[in-house]
Amino acid sequence: MIEKIKTLLREMETLEAVSAEELETLRIKYLSRKGEIASLMNEFRDVAAGQKRDVGILLNELKEKAQERINGLKERFEQAQTGSCPCDLTRTAWPAPSGTRHPLSIVRQEICDIFGRLGFSIEEGPEIEDDWHVFSALNFAEDHPARDMQDTFFIRHRPDVVLRTHTSSVQTRVMERRQPPVRIICPGRVYRNEAISYRAHCFFHQVEALYVDGEVSFADLKQALLFFAREMFGAHTEIRLRPSYFPFTEPSAEMDISCILCGGKGCPFCKHTGWVEILGCGMVDPNVLDNCGIDSRRYSGYALGMGIERITNLKYRVKDLRMFSENDVRFLNQFEAAY
Repeated sequence: MIEKIKTLLREMETLEAVSAEELETLRIKYLSRKGEIASLMNEFRDVAAGQKRDVGILLNELKEKAQERINGLKERFEQAQTGSCPCDLTRTAWPAPSGTRHPLSIVRQEICDIFGRLGFSIEEGPEIEDDWHVFSALNFAEDHPARDMQDTFFIRHRPDVVLRTHTSSVQTRVMERRQPPVRIICPGRVYRNEAISYRAHCFFHQVEALYVDGEVSFADLKQALLFFAREMFGAHTEIRLRPSYFPFTEPSAEMDISCILCGGKGCPFCKHTGWVEILGCGMVDPNVLDNCGIDSRRYSGYALGMGIERITNLKYRVKDLRMFSENDVRFLNQFEAAY
């Protein structure tokens, strides 16, 4: 039996396999419950008492060497298999497509950057607001159409709580807690009770700006608007201001820019007028300043607001407003190189 064990020990020294299947065959031959080493273990019971110690030592050595050799060959096959793989198995599935920023996010950031260069800081506020900050503090009359159910989303059983219809509510909150100078820009999502179509949606995004300080004039507003238009649409962009009406500004105006497609010559995009409307603006009504705890006799200010979707449409010629919220990857992938 000792000679048989020594023969197997010599076999272990040169044991080789050319494939994982052949290695499994060798494992079964030597280490399975019916293999050669297990058979020797059964014969060990019949060994004479004087030889049990020497045979036992050799038998344990054989078992350990066989296990060691089989495991070594198995590890070598696994390493070879891993080394031939063209990817890192610890990584996620490859290739993993990279995401892109949403066009509205791209334009929003660009707007904020432009006003940031004018010294405006970003402020944000809640989307669920009370009537005071959305309407009353902003000089809306009690019977103003914007307060109707047809135009505003009201919270059920809470007639004084609404989904904000503009980010002007952020301006009122800031003015209540801070004395001038106030120079802020307020981007965010707003809600209107409108039918969804290619040109309107029940939610959209706005950016509004507010500057309140001593002796702020309409000339300051005009210069800020001209700077914004030329930074956003090009150095040759012209602006014009048309009289308008907003409850929270007096005087009020709407701003047009020279058509970026025809350069002001007239085309179907600008309805052959050479101008495209982009935002509303005006001097802050003294009543709004007083409502927010700012002395209108000492301070004045201007405010302006624009729809981010409107600006995005002008820059990227998106004809259907619904595409911004449908998350169609084919649409979003077009903006991969836009930032």
